[in-house]
Amino acid sequence: MATGRRKANRTKKEETTWQERVIQIRRVSKVVKGGKKLSFRAIVVVGNERGQVGVGVGKASDVIGAVKKGVADGKKHLIDIPMTKSNSIPHPIDGVGGGAKVMMRPAAPGTGVIAGGAVRTVLELAGVRNILAKQLGSNNPLNNARAAVNALSTLRTLSEVAEERGIPIEKLYI
Repeated sequence: MATGRRKANRTKKEETTWQERVIQIRRVSKVVKGGKKLSFRAIVVVGNERGQVGVGVGKASDVIGAVKKGVADGKKHLIDIPMTKSNSIPHPIDGVGGGAKVMMRPAAPGTGVIAGGAVRTVLELAGVRNILAKQLGSNNPLNNARAAVNALSTLRTLSEVAEERGIPIEKLYI
């Protein structure tokens, strides 16, 4: 009987598995008294493909340490995303992060993820399957990833809007 419980615990852990993808690894240097000190900066996206995603940045003297710190930072900054039955977003939205702007539009089932660069990675790890997105302004991967997360965090469902306005959902359709 104990083995059955252990199996159940293992499957529960597997249900909440986090995927992590490195967007960029950059070698950075700091000028100190003795010369230049080299370190690495890793930009990592963490998501469970079920509506949760986060972007993290880690810096360390080695690449592996920077990625680990980035994953930990990404898990600290997780957001929940409302999604439709067709694994899309409920309404069109724009997001801003630094000099980057990201425009997102819901898409019909079967469209796929039409996005580029860091925005595509964020959307895939969030679990969005049908969406149209466009990066505007900057090509910086960190700012684009942050703009995508900013856009996704401001999404609202019909029930949330109805509750805020204090009216039944049926009245929103009129």
